[in-house]
Amino acid sequence: MANKKVKTMNLWEVEKYCEYIVKEINTCEEELNSFLFSLGLYIGSKVTVVNHFKSSVVVVIKDGRYSFDKQLAEAIVV
Repeated sequence: MANKKVKTMNLWEVEKYCEYIVKEINTCEEELNSFLFSLGLYIGSKVTVVNHFKSSVVVVIKDGRYSFDKQLAEAIVV
């Protein structure tokens, strides 16, 4: 059986209304990591992008909607 290569994308690249599992969060700031954790965003958590704008995305994490700028969205790998 051939090995399947799993494509990773960041939140800026994903399709709307599809649920994804967070694989990696590439931020250097511990305070930002703690904030994201308090929202329920951590490795293994589920996230859905519900809207794309010019410089931000709107995501659903658990029961909340949040807006992330492009830089933060690109740092979250799914």
